[in-house]
Amino acid sequence: MLKHWQTHAEYQQFISEAVASLNLSQLKKLHSMSDSWHKLTSMNLDPVRDFLIPFYSNTGRPALNQPQILRSFVLMLDRKFSSLTKWTVELAGDDLLAVLIGCSPDSLPPLGSYFDFINRLWLRNPDFEKFGRNDLFPFSKNKKPSSKPGKNKKLPNRHSGITGITADYALTEQDFPFYYEIALQQLFSIAGISPSIKLGLIDPDNLTASGDGTCVHSHANPYGHKVCNCTDKEVYNCSCPRHYSDPDASWGWDSDLNTYFYGHTLYMLSCHNKQYQTDLPLQIRFFDAKRHDSVSGIITLAEFRKINPDLQIKNLCLDSAHDNYPTYELCKKWNIIPFIDLNSKRGRPGSIPKRLDIDTDGTPLCAAGLRMVYWGYSPKRHDCKWRCPVACGKEEKCTCDVPCSSSPYGRCLYTKPDWDIRLYTPVPRGTEEYKKTYNNRTSSERINNRILNDYHLHDMKIHGKKRYSFFAMIAGINIHLDARLKKAKMDAA
Repeated sequence: MLKHWQTHAEYQQFISEAVASLNLSQLKKLHSMSDSWHKLTSMNLDPVRDFLIPFYSNTGRPALNQPQILRSFVLMLDRKFSSLTKWTVELAGDDLLAVLIGCSPDSLPPLGSYFDFINRLWLRNPDFEKFGRNDLFPFSKNKKPSSKPGKNKKLPNRHSGITGITADYALTEQDFPFYYEIALQQLFSIAGISPSIKLGLIDPDNLTASGDGTCVHSHANPYGHKVCNCTDKEVYNCSCPRHYSDPDASWGWDSDLNTYFYGHTLYMLSCHNKQYQTDLPLQIRFFDAKRHDSVSGIITLAEFRKINPDLQIKNLCLDSAHDNYPTYELCKKWNIIPFIDLNSKRGRPGSIPKRLDIDTDGTPLCAAGLRMVYWGYSPKRHDCKWRCPVACGKEEKCTCDVPCSSSPYGRCLYTKPDWDIRLYTPVPRGTEEYKKTYNNRTSSERINNRILNDYHLHDMKIHGKKRYSFFAMIAGINIHLDARLKKAKMDAA
């Protein structure tokens, strides 16, 4: 049970009283940590209490210092610590750090309480977790693939039609199988997203989200650890079962480094705030390293919508890995405008009239081979109008031997979005509006960098999807707190 929850008002009172009793040296150190101080004091954890109550029994030994533990996790990553054990040692030796999380130096939570907090928010039956020394797997569990997809290419989907199957399942509004991180995502929404909405950092009525996957390399040995005594018998290449310290990890393809990696795929939705020039994570999800982004993107989007029903995505920016018809159809049914980079391997759809010459992105070409200019959508005709680029002033002169039109208005062509949902999106490709909106997709790459490098997720010697998911969530909360701090400074300037 939760015996006592330190409210936000109590925490602020505790901080003010503690600061008043600090000596000069401690005050100087506190001043050097002013950003950390402001981040923690601005984080109101009162709404988290009601969320956490169901995760604790009504009987038995009471749980203590739960808000302090959560603040401690946030401060740990803020202070660039990548080891929880080293952090608790640092905390015990620094009274100022103890004060910042809301504890007196003699009442700090022990290391085991931190792991207990993590375990309670991972909704998998502990009996099925295989991290023990006696939990063995076949020696060939993580056989590294021999063939490579090629430079700057991604692994194809392992199962034909899986993207369509995943999209159909997403429309049922049911939870996807093995969805153990739902509590972490709900906590992230309460502690990270909701306050940012209230502060105006996220616009719930005009949200442009971006999605992207990134590689997270595991520090575990992909070939496992031998627990047999075959080496004593001078048998060094045995096929005995082995212990894997990160059994959730698998081999995936890193298209940036053009090599296989052993670990996990981190897929995130994010958004960009133009006024304060800051990027914010919206949804954090770990998948198998070999999972294709087209599948990961649909699952992450569906889970985000379910956890944040009041936060409607208006525009969705994705890379060419998501260029598939199920994703476009899903966006149409959910009233989301897709901004998806085209996959150059796909050819011309057969549904487009042969009389029409088009560029690779579906833009009509005039008789001279010039890209025509988009001139708006007609609700009555249900088509898009395209004008002569010379008549619109986009080109200096026409190279046709015979003019296409005698009118100074120039020749016009019309395309129907119904011809192909992929090529003819609600906002046509190549237009200024499309380019301006799609530029938001770079926020995904910046968020990836912040979580993996700024908050040192890549440096953490942790194993398992549970630990990675938890600390990525804590890093996400830190990013939201950074954005709130930046907003406060800019507003005060």
